[in-house]
Amino acid sequence: MAAGPCVIGLDLGTSGVKAVLLSATGELLAEAVAPLEVQRPQPLWSEQAPADWLSATDTALRALRGQAGVEAWSQVRALAAAGQMHGAVLLDAAGEVLRPAILWNDGRSQAQCAELELREPATRRITANRAMAGFTAPKLMWVAQHEPEVYAKVAKVLLPKDWLVWQLAGVMSSDCSDAAGTLWLDVAQRRWSEPMLAASGMRLDQMPTLHEGPDAVGTLLPRWAQAWGLPADVRIAAGAGDNAGGAVGVGIDAPGDGFLSLGTSGVIFLATDGAHANPERGVHTFCHALPGTWHQMAVMLSASSALSWWCGITGTGPAELLAGLSVGEVREAAPLFLPYLSGERTPHADPAATASFHGMTHAHGRDDLSYAVIEGVAFAFADGLAALREAGSDPKRLLAIGGGARSDAWLQLMADTLGVHVDRPAAAEVGPALGAARLALLSLGRSRAEVVVAPPIARSFDPDAARGAALQRRWQAFRAAYAPLRALNP
Repeated sequence: MAAGPCVIGLDLGTSGVKAVLLSATGELLAEAVAPLEVQRPQPLWSEQAPADWLSATDTALRALRGQAGVEAWSQVRALAAAGQMHGAVLLDAAGEVLRPAILWNDGRSQAQCAELELREPATRRITANRAMAGFTAPKLMWVAQHEPEVYAKVAKVLLPKDWLVWQLAGVMSSDCSDAAGTLWLDVAQRRWSEPMLAASGMRLDQMPTLHEGPDAVGTLLPRWAQAWGLPADVRIAAGAGDNAGGAVGVGIDAPGDGFLSLGTSGVIFLATDGAHANPERGVHTFCHALPGTWHQMAVMLSASSALSWWCGITGTGPAELLAGLSVGEVREAAPLFLPYLSGERTPHADPAATASFHGMTHAHGRDDLSYAVIEGVAFAFADGLAALREAGSDPKRLLAIGGGARSDAWLQLMADTLGVHVDRPAAAEVGPALGAARLALLSLGRSRAEVVVAPPIARSFDPDAARGAALQRRWQAFRAAYAPLRALNP
């Protein structure tokens, strides 16, 4: 039974929409998921139909209502969405979608990235990031070049979760954390940049109104309140990009707070007090979803996916593979593994990077190579942390989330390699949807200190200096191996 107002958090992901119901005290009351599919009509392309997002949201919220119970559902007072960043939803003057949305993992606009930085040499200073094909601005430049009849009709460009908010509340808005991934935002000033818009052939009137994540931007339209059996006065908050939303969900609030995500890809996320950029080393610097706060991210494209790949090669599950490794073990005679199975972002910004084992002999067995895989991922994280430290961040403790965080051996190896304390939360969090729900609570006037809290910790992994020294030697060899490997790539 819920006491006080309840809120809904949505996570518009690439593979599905997740919905959660949260009580006024932050208790998770119910959750539901509806799947989505990605269309790949050509190599490098990745698209979705925005109408599918709304349909999945409808499905998820109906399921959430079924789990919630009548009393809690009747007390819903606010809703917010977090979502996949960088996607481009193109609308005409009547608000009709002009083409399928081009998603964050679409790689067709690589040439336009170089063109954008040529047109506006201050791109990296203004946006605090280097131009990459995943960002939104190069996508519009690609449309201008390859689909000029579509481009000529563009009246508004919305990010995925902002299109969903428009459908739910009838307002075209965005928040600073999501907008920071467009290359149209002056990240330090938290406002649209007219020079960046002009460089990509866009105008200020084609952008939605900017807000901070907890700001109320409107109320749920009557047709949706009726369809979902919700009160008529449910307010909608601006929301967040997915990583910032996930950070709010695990209490990453003050400068110096951070998490590492051992998911399919790997992320080190650090909250900062300003736009402390290092774009030359592939560091992403964005606005946080909380006012007056920014964040940096080092992104590794293969983390637990590297272990999944090795499981597929060996025909063995991850638990069995990792069972052969001891917590705190450093195999100094093991091969080195460069985990660039999908290219790399931080620090190399090299989409053509490839993976390899180095130093294998007849003496090496499966456990040695299993160790090399998780150590190689840890070394990629160390490269990312080094780039973050160059930008002025120096975390002492990181919260570990994602599937790989279930492994004691891997988390101890991460702590020893990075030289930081690594904490594993006591319960699995629900990611960006929980952060969105917390932003909805903030929109109701709840205090930041009350709402944005860290989860209880189940276990801490403390770095060991002796093991760290041995790993530093291996890390230096790992770093040296990248340059000749890159020279062999096309």
